[in-house]
Amino acid sequence: MLKQRRRLRSRIFISFVIFGLALTSLFAVATIYMRARLEDQLINNTLQKQVDRFVEFKRKNPDPGTLYPMPMVKLLIVRPYFSFDVPLDWRRYNKTGVYDVRERGPNGRMVPYKLAVYRDAHYWAFLRYDISSQREGEQQLLIALIVAVLLFGALSVLIGLWLSRRVMHPVSELAGRLRTSRRAGGLQKLAPHFADDEVGELARALDEYAERLTGMVRRDHEFNADVSHELRTPLAVIASTTELMLAAPDLGDKLRERLKRIERASRQAAEIIDALLLLSRAERQGPADGETTDVARTAADVLELQRPQLRNKPVRVELHVEAPLVVRAPASVVSVALSNLVGNAFKYTQEGDVLVRVQEGRVLVEDSGPGIKLEDAEHLFERGVRGEGVKGAGAGLGLAIVRRLCDLYGWRVRLAPRPQGGAVAVLEFDSAPRRDNKAAA
Repeated sequence: MLKQRRRLRSRIFISFVIFGLALTSLFAVATIYMRARLEDQLINNTLQKQVDRFVEFKRKNPDPGTLYPMPMVKLLIVRPYFSFDVPLDWRRYNKTGVYDVRERGPNGRMVPYKLAVYRDAHYWAFLRYDISSQREGEQQLLIALIVAVLLFGALSVLIGLWLSRRVMHPVSELAGRLRTSRRAGGLQKLAPHFADDEVGELARALDEYAERLTGMVRRDHEFNADVSHELRTPLAVIASTTELMLAAPDLGDKLRERLKRIERASRQAAEIIDALLLLSRAERQGPADGETTDVARTAADVLELQRPQLRNKPVRVELHVEAPLVVRAPASVVSVALSNLVGNAFKYTQEGDVLVRVQEGRVLVEDSGPGIKLEDAEHLFERGVRGEGVKGAGAGLGLAIVRRLCDLYGWRVRLAPRPQGGAVAVLEFDSAPRRDNKAAA
């Protein structure tokens, strides 16, 4: 199963947005943390210094009527042995330092404050500093940073859209020119339309590849045309000569039968050439409609043409026409497809029977050979793959050609083990050939 991938433009956009949000969020968190840490440290140091100064002031001014000039904080100093003068909530803070304390205010809300404590053998001093305004400032800063993160996030989305469109514009233009070139059916240079960058380098590579591919297709087309011209002439000579010899009245039965075999073989060779040339052209242009073929008659001709492969093997060959079947395809195409299926059945069957059954919409070729494994059935349609135990020369191309013809005309072909032993090939025909074939030439 192929993994679904996002478009490159979407990945650039999402990456930029995530980067922008992550960077803004990290900056906001760092700002809040550093502000809270530095502010807390500054307040603690200031309060500790103030309580130390307060104690020092009381040492120098022991008179209770002398007030320490610090109206913004609440100061309390007692002797250690007069702890009953210390508020109950403060008595547990008996070590020098600054503590974060919360107490319930008159309106029932918890009020935060700092409590600076100084204690030695002579004094136990407290300095209370209300930090509720600082906490409100922190909340306001937090809200402001959240709003900033959202604004920067929206800005990242807008910039990401613009940037992804800007970055992907040359690639999109390259893809558009490729589609235009494909629809036009001609080779158009891509590199002159792009700058000397990565996209331009890709365009030059595509131009070079297109030139090589066009050259290969041109050579293939010329080769097919040459093969068609050069082979048709000797086949026509063989066919005409055989026809003249068969017209002679003094031929023996054995010689006449051999000449008929030559005539059928030349006709089969001509059909194969026609089918292969049609396959080569149609995979680029699409198959043509109009011509119809009687499958039963073609199957009978194929059995007669392939029968010499059996030689003297004890194999019974039968053709059962269970339903009439006419398909819209050239007779040469149907003949090549059936010839490969029947030829494989004759090769693999050493004794027993080969049965060709023409049914409604399909043809079955059954044999009593060694059979095939179900897991290997699909693998046999690959080029160069031959079944186990087959005798004689062969390149393993027959079933691959059948599969290409089926792909071209919308047919289906499959192999399966035969329940009573051997194998069965099923060729299922479609009502009409496909028009939008995308197979490569």
